Amino acid sequence: MSNAPEGKHAEGYYYLDLGSGLDTVFLHGGGPGCTGWSDFGPVAGLFATDRRVLIPDILQYGRSDKVRITGPMWDFHAARTVALLDSLGVERADFVCNSWGGTIALNLGAKYPDRVRSIVVTGSMPVFYGPLAPLPENGHRGRNARDAYYGGEGPTREKMRHLIASLEWYDGAQLPEETVDMRYQQSLDPGERELAAMSDSPRGDWQDLTAELGRIEAPTLFVWGREDAFLTPDYPMMLARMVPHGNLHVMNHVSHHPQEEQPERYHAIVAAFLADVARRDAKGH
Repeated sequence: MSNAPEGKHAEGYYYLDLGSGLDTVFLHGGGPGCTGWSDFGPVAGLFATDRRVLIPDILQYGRSDKVRITGPMWDFHAARTVALLDSLGVERADFVCNSWGGTIALNLGAKYPDRVRSIVVTGSMPVFYGPLAPLPENGHRGRNARDAYYGGEGPTREKMRHLIASLEWYDGAQLPEETVDMRYQQSLDPGERELAAMSDSPRGDWQDLTAELGRIEAPTLFVWGREDAFLTPDYPMMLARMVPHGNLHVMNHVSHHPQEEQPERYHAIVAAFLADVARRDAKGH
């Protein structure tokens, strides 16, 4: 992965703006040290050959504002994402998302349908039931991993390598050292460490999006790693049936971050879906 290009700031977000063409927003995951570039840098250049690629750091992450969220968390993020689109002059966009970012986009598609052309989601958990979905009262594996990472002796580079290799990548032996370094250095950010240490839920109140999924009008593709460490493909199969225009593609030999593990394959799958959406959209379908 090459070094990140220099970004800009708007509406409290730090974001990258690459390429030209149809507006395409990439929303990253919620793991320690995640940023837009850490999650989508390996595929950004592939998409930017014929699209405008907008990659923000989600609020509370990266170089974006470390705000405290009160009230429903996904409603907060959806509204603030729309404010960012307004600031950048984006009327309608495709959303390509990983984990945390995917749940934001699904809620955005339900609440602001005129702003969303299509949605691509990997590894997100908008509802708490279905095959092998963890129950809220049993805790969340991602939250437990975050607590373990920041707990004890605090963040270390080896703990970051273990977290990514065991939960996000299928083949940890292929994990680039620069990815570990990038995530580790970002996880040391004082604002992120302060949020991780707070016990009063600074990320907002968790929402179940069951009702919202049925309201999403945009074509939606769930791209899932067959070996995803959080949720098996049974779960996105359910989600794809809950969304009116839902589709599912399962990639083998990848886990929670297929766009990083196999960027060329991921790009081919997603680009084909987005091209089909654009053709249908141009015809008014």
